[in-house]
Amino acid sequence: MTKPSLPFDLDLLRVFEAVAECGGFTRAATCIGRTQSTVSLAIKRLEDRLGRRVFERAGGGLHLTEAGETLLPYAKAMLKLGEDARLRLSEPAVAGKVRLGTPEDFATVHLPEVLARFASAHPGVVLDVTCDFTLHLLDGFSKGQYDLVLLKREPQGPSGGVSIWREVLIWTASASFQLRPDEPLPLVLAPAPDLYRKRALASLDAIGRPWRVVYTSSSLAGLQAAVRAGLGLTVLPKEMVPPGFLDLGPEHGLPILPDAEIALYRAPGSPSKATVLLAEHIVHCLEVAIPRGH
Repeated sequence: MTKPSLPFDLDLLRVFEAVAECGGFTRAATCIGRTQSTVSLAIKRLEDRLGRRVFERAGGGLHLTEAGETLLPYAKAMLKLGEDARLRLSEPAVAGKVRLGTPEDFATVHLPEVLARFASAHPGVVLDVTCDFTLHLLDGFSKGQYDLVLLKREPQGPSGGVSIWREVLIWTASASFQLRPDEPLPLVLAPAPDLYRKRALASLDAIGRPWRVVYTSSSLAGLQAAVRAGLGLTVLPKEMVPPGFLDLGPEHGLPILPDAEIALYRAPGSPSKATVLLAEHIVHCLEVAIPRGH
């Protein structure tokens, strides 16, 4: 008896995962470096092969159907297995040390599994990871302290690093925080020239909203502790908002914040094979969009 062909194509599943996590075709196209029409066609092909819809439009947004909700964890698992196989078959004998600098919040949320998979596939490579603010990472990078760095920056073209992530920034505060429209907005921020600080102040100045910085900390944990205590509100990437914090926006009189970007920079000169492999692995896992044609 002939077994039925499987409807799953890893490329289609990667597009499906991007749309599900980005919440729309346009943002997903940006995140994976494809056109919106290509993304739409990929989803149609997947739905044709499955014989059912995986997305539906409701309430002004795009949502997973019941079939889509069922498929998503399987899609993630299949994509992870595919990446693991690619890593195992690439160059298992590579060895050496790679010094990686990364923003603390990005390292906490997005990198652990990425780096764990790389370490599993390349046990001979030692990963020396430093978490710090972009300003400090940039200074260390200029002094040759890192082989690779991930830096937060303004969205830009492919020159000067490889863009690997687009951050959707939001205002957030603890549930105990009381927003008072008649008083200057109390802000909890990292010290200048932090990109989130720049985003917050410029956006408030643009709408004429008075503000005052009530707490400054160079530690992400310190900022979150101050917000949790109700001292004020802050700016964080949407996917990094801690449990119990509120999302604030235009309905609270706050401006929409422009996206930020995470870019991967490689030290000049001739990189080691381990450095090249780790850079390629990070790019592949996080599905860089911009350097491939944004």
